[in-house]
Amino acid sequence: MKSPQRAGPATCCRSLILIAALLSICCCSLIQRCEAETAYQVLEEYGFPIGLLPSNVENYTLDSSDGSFEVYLSSSCSYKIDSYKLTYKEKITGEISTDTLKDIDGVSVKVWIFSFSISKVIREGTQLKFYVGSISKSFPVSNFDECHDCGSSFDRFGNFSQLLQSA
Repeated sequence: MKSPQRAGPATCCRSLILIAALLSICCCSLIQRCEAETAYQVLEEYGFPIGLLPSNVENYTLDSSDGSFEVYLSSSCSYKIDSYKLTYKEKITGEISTDTLKDIDGVSVKVWIFSFSISKVIREGTQLKFYVGSISKSFPVSNFDECHDCGSSFDRFGNFSQLLQSA
């Protein structure tokens, strides 16, 4: 019966190089996953402008099998477009597919003194159609080309002004 042979220095060196190569491949793959897309990039992939979300997005989750998502903001946020005040809660949920956001929770619009939840947004060419129940209002996609800061205001011509603190 022969005794087992010990690996020589060359064999050990090759084994270490192989292990190092495998580890570097695994690490590169993990790093690429860490450099995941932002919520803004996901919006663009589905045909929406980045400005549908305010500038204070901290994190998001997306289930690509059914399009369900959760977006987390650093704080609740409001800004005005034309005479409409949009308000975002710290957590926004819904479902996304190409040119359609539906079952939205966490976004509302104030019209005069009433606030209504926005339930759906559909892109139709150069227009975004916002739904409050079965009622809808269209805005140019260009109104949402850039992320809005909380507390800002844009009129229909894209002019910017700072909102006074209003309830």
